[in-house]
This record gives sequence, C-alpha cells and structure tokens, in this order.
Amino acid sequence: MRQLLPDLQLISGEFIKPSWKDSIYRQREELARMLREPLALLAEKCALEWGDRDGLNTVLLEGFSSIPYCTYLYVVGTDGVQISDQVSNSGLTIEHYQFNRSERPYMKETMPAWGFLLSDAYVSLNAHRPSLTALQVVVTGAGTIGQLGAEFDLRGLPVTSALYQEPHDWRQVKGDPAIRGTLFQQTRVESPMDRNMQNALSILEELITERGVFQCQLHFSSSQATIWTIDDPLRYRILDQEVLMDPDICLLYPSRSYPEEARIPRAAIIRILDAMQGLRNVDNNIYLRTASVNIFNGMVSLTFSCDGSHYMHYDEFLAKGAIFWSGLAE
Repeated sequence: MRQLLPDLQLISGEFIKPSWKDSIYRQREELARMLREPLALLAEKCALEWGDRDGLNTVLLEGFSSIPYCTYLYVVGTDGVQISDQVSNSGLTIEHYQFNRSERPYMKETMPAWGFLLSDAYVSLNAHRPSLTALQVVVTGAGTIGQLGAEFDLRGLPVTSALYQEPHDWRQVKGDPAIRGTLFQQTRVESPMDRNMQNALSILEELITERGVFQCQLHFSSSQATIWTIDDPLRYRILDQEVLMDPDICLLYPSRSYPEEARIPRAAIIRILDAMQGLRNVDNNIYLRTASVNIFNGMVSLTFSCDGSHYMHYDEFLAKGAIFWSGLAE
C-alpha cells in the first residue's frame, strides 16, 4: 500500500487538495490498517477448527469483539459457500449456513497477494444499506482452504480522514440530450424577472451583502430565487416574483456583517449578479436559465438553455465576458 496522502499534495511546487477519490483511498487505507491484523489472527484460529461447524462458530463468537466495528463474521470455503453460521453482536444466525456468497460483489474482487482484501462499498442484501466486507484468506500447510469474512455497515464505521473539500476548478456537466437536440427550435421568452431585473438584483445584493444570505440560487426563467441564511442555514426560503419586486422584503432579515471567512469579496457580489444578468441576453437560443452563488466556497454555478451546467470559481467567472459563453454553454 502507498503511504497516506496528506491534506495537501505538493505537485510542481504548488499545493493541491486531494480529489474525492484520494480522500476515499485514505479512508479505506486507515480502515484496512485497523482490521488486517485482528482478522489474520482470527483466521489462524479458524484454520485449527476447519471442517468443524461448531468449532468454527465458537472461534467466531470468542473473536467477534476483537474485530472493531464489525457487523457480521462468517467463514466460507474456496467455492464461496458458507461453512459456519453467521456471528453478530447478538450471537449466531443459523439461516446463513451453506449460503453461497460466490456471486456477491466482494467475492468477485481480486484477492491481493498478501491475502487480505477490503472490498469496495456495495448495498447489502438484507438491510439494503451501504456496506463493505473484509476478507482474510485462511491457510494451512496445504495452502488456501477458504476465507474469513467480516461485514461492516458504513453507518458504524468511523470517519478517519478530514472532511472532503470540493475543488474550485472549472467543471462542466452536460445535461439532457433531448433538450440539446431541440436547442435551436426554442428561443428565450422574457420572464417577469427579466422585466424587473435591476430591482430584483438590487434586493438580492442587499440580502447577500447586508442581511446574512450566504447562498442564492436564481431561477431566471421561472422568476424566483432560493436563499439560505447564516442565521438559519438548514432551511431554504423561496422568493417569488412578487417578493423580488418589493424591497420591503429586506426588513424581514436582520442586518449582518459580511462574513470575514467568505471567499467572495463583498464588492464582487454585484459584479457577479450583473454578469449573470448579461448571460440572459447573450444569445436568443443559448441563454442562462438558472445560476447560483455561494460566498463561503467561492463558487458560482450556471445552467443554460441547452441544459449544460458549469461550476467555477467566482474570479474565473468574472474574467470571462458574455460572448465567451455563447459558444461554450453546452
């Protein structure tokens, strides 16, 4: 196994945050380190009782507490058929004796040469929850005779890596091909928000810069906005076209200082909103339908009439003119 990845990787003289795949690898590596030794010791004890169902059950019952966070323990032969009962924290489950596990996803993964495998996550058959399985080969002087299996519910596993951080590089996601296929058969229709755009954007700027709104999603075509506030971040609020015409709405949200930890400068908010407005009129066929801004992660999102979406850092967005998007919106 390779060494654990640091929170920041030094590549070509620059620190790069690990990708989501790197973060998952690091989490799995920590779990494997935690599980490999106790499973190897338990597998050695299983080898001494091989062929004796009761003896294997006794070994698994006595060793269950030595496998941290385990949900189930069992033993299978080289054909994938279970030759012990299933052991859990509540004791033995006899219904799984001789259960054929050979078609389960973890049994189809290639066992490493060192005889220990931590499977990819999968959905369990009974609980229908994300799970994973650790397999340890059981060997005697005659060679491999089977495997010790330990199943884990992802809900019960500790998170050993830092919270994954979303990257800030430009990401493009193509949408529904049916919408792209009829793109040039449609044209933008002026919405109530379009007719009231300046007033609506002024209200939204006030809410973001002075009233504690940290994320705002604008639905230009349906003339509404969805906002999240610092004071009540777990609930969103919908501002319809009537609200976006009435500056009195700002009286409902208390004055809040612009957060120091925000990645988007306060002065850039109106520039971002104005740039989004410009993308409504850049082209009759390819035009902005929805957009969002989040001041803490510094990102904006754009979804165009072709159903193509873009996620990018705010300063990269501001660096591109409206004409740039007319040919790249998809």
